[in-house]
Amino acid sequence: MRKFIMAAVGGTLAGIVLTTQVAAPLLAQEADKKVNVYEQLDLFGDIFERIRAQYVEEVDEGDLIEAAINGMLTSLDPHSSYLSPDDANDMRVQTRGEFGGLGIEVTQEEGFVKVVSPIDGTPADEAGIEAGDFITHVDGESILGFALDEAVELMRGPVGSEIIVTIVREGEGEPFDVSIVRDTIKLTAVRSRAEGQTVVLRVTTFNDQTTPNLEEKLAKEVEELGGMENVNGFVIDLRNNPGGLLTQAIRVSDAFLEKGEIVSTRGRDPADGDRFNATPGDLAMGKPVVVLINGGSASASEIVAGALQDHRRAIVIGTKSFGKGSVQTVMPLRSNGAMRLTTARYYTPSGRSIQALGVSPDIIVEQPRRAPEAEAEDEADEESISNRRRSESDLRGSLNNDSLSEDEIRQIEADREKAETAAKLREDDYQLAYAIDILKGLSALGSDK
Repeated sequence: MRKFIMAAVGGTLAGIVLTTQVAAPLLAQEADKKVNVYEQLDLFGDIFERIRAQYVEEVDEGDLIEAAINGMLTSLDPHSSYLSPDDANDMRVQTRGEFGGLGIEVTQEEGFVKVVSPIDGTPADEAGIEAGDFITHVDGESILGFALDEAVELMRGPVGSEIIVTIVREGEGEPFDVSIVRDTIKLTAVRSRAEGQTVVLRVTTFNDQTTPNLEEKLAKEVEELGGMENVNGFVIDLRNNPGGLLTQAIRVSDAFLEKGEIVSTRGRDPADGDRFNATPGDLAMGKPVVVLINGGSASASEIVAGALQDHRRAIVIGTKSFGKGSVQTVMPLRSNGAMRLTTARYYTPSGRSIQALGVSPDIIVEQPRRAPEAEAEDEADEESISNRRRSESDLRGSLNNDSLSEDEIRQIEADREKAETAAKLREDDYQLAYAIDILKGLSALGSDK
């Protein structure tokens, strides 16, 4: 018994010695790390003092420190940045739906400023700026190598003032200039209309107004169509929607889902992850849904598209989305500034991350690009064709159709008019027309059951 106790004690002592031997190098490494950090901070202080004292021109110390902080953050990823007090205030105003500017969402790609998407009805949209455009110059000044915030600052200015941006666009041989007049940007988060029996909900951004606007506009269109029984489905148009608030993306997804996960976020520490689930209630009452996306659909738009796609609640149509699958947390700082820091990645219900990959549509449908010259030629061709297009009913003395009543003939003519309207929509917006045709087909199949 005495030997056993001694052996046990010996084993415990040996364990203590072994733990100490292993822990000592780890503690030494940690101490070395701290020393290295302090050395780097000393180096930063030394450089700061030399710039302050010896730079060819006097520098503003506050600006210098802000630039250093911003450089540290922007070196992490394109979406982390420092927000000065003015920038932080602008961001708070923007989430409420009204701000001054051009109306474009931009990011940085390999040193170039890239347009994520123009916002509907804004000066940039009306001037013809497109998702995927690269901005190389602002008022003749090259912005290559500028930090994103610096480039954005150059594009800001008084409402009513003109700015000329130089654009490089895929498919265009040469860069070209676009003149834009700055304006106050008033975002209408959701626009709606009925195309036949289809309700089209155009969601332009995810701000505080998005979910209330969506609920209001959906109810209005359904009422004007005479009730849900007269609706064949819904199109949620997220094209060129640059995203916005995560909370709003969750609420919009929830509006069309009865249950299940909407999105999950995972940060550096697994304990910091979150999972968001749908609650009972479907605004569309089970009617088919089509989601439209393109390369300008980013962030919150991709959460909605991914959630509805994974739950097979919607058919996703269009082209691959932008691929921003990260979450930014805005942290208030002293002096009313703020830090936008990437803190997590988000994942769709099936567990896929769309970071850099985007959401792939179930059906890929490109939006044809039409040159102005081609449009003018088409109009001339249509006019000449319409002038010579004749049918049996145009012939002198042609027989009447005696197998149909007047009401039946009127119905045929009304149906023909709807078909012609649909054909016109294909010319104006091929992707939307395709989505509506899908819903018409699903409705026709359902009515045959």
